[in-house]
Amino acid sequence: MTEFKDLIVLKFGGSSLSSPVRIKKVARLALRHLEETQHLIIVVSAMGKTTNQFLDLASEVSPNAHSEEYKRELDMLLTAGERISMSLLSMALADLGAKAVSFTGSQSGIITSEKHGEASIEAIRPIRIEENLRHGKVCIVAGFQGVNAAKDVTTLGRGGSDTTAVALGAHFGAKLVYIYTDVDGVYDADPNTVTAAKQIKELPAATALEMARNGAKVLHPTCVEWAIKGNTPVRVLSSFFRGDEAPALSAIQQQGTLILP
Repeated sequence: MTEFKDLIVLKFGGSSLSSPVRIKKVARLALRHLEETQHLIIVVSAMGKTTNQFLDLASEVSPNAHSEEYKRELDMLLTAGERISMSLLSMALADLGAKAVSFTGSQSGIITSEKHGEASIEAIRPIRIEENLRHGKVCIVAGFQGVNAAKDVTTLGRGGSDTTAVALGAHFGAKLVYIYTDVDGVYDADPNTVTAAKQIKELPAATALEMARNGAKVLHPTCVEWAIKGNTPVRVLSSFFRGDEAPALSAIQQQGTLILP
């Protein structure tokens, strides 16, 4: 979409949004990116371990909570987590003087398959996002979720927020998708178990896909497939910084691992 050719997508995981303090830091980080674009979409996960807490809560209420019969209701429950994150981040950005508006997956036009719990994105019709981008607003989207043909809320399964972010980036022809997480990039081995693991500064998407399919946990294979499909570059980096001031944009653009389609 040439209308939004400078568009950037940011995705923030649950650890990045785990507390009010962290949400305010994410808002400051987002402001840095408004220095490079007039069109910004932010995709958010649920705060901290909210999704796991919801799963535990469901199990306490019903021993059948995780059965096939209850999957629709489980999706209704789980998608509440991203709604909390998106609304709070919108408020935090507004406090900093940015115009922001939040949308659920359904409101964002994320159309999925019928399957609850592991739906796939089949189409993107982001009418409301486009309208608000034209008015200079930052659009905050609930990741991990969409709506099926029956107008039921669905979830995308593991890595769903990353998939939401890159799928939106692919749809809009985004200049770049930033995947902010609690790690500082992709490594040639698991840095938690291999002390000599080295960070990879640049990686072809085909290699990233192979790594993901072989168990690397930084990105889900479906997310990388969308990057390849949309010819969309992705940068994986950490959202954590010291103090209240976010790093300069020039520093951010050198961090993490750049995945090139």
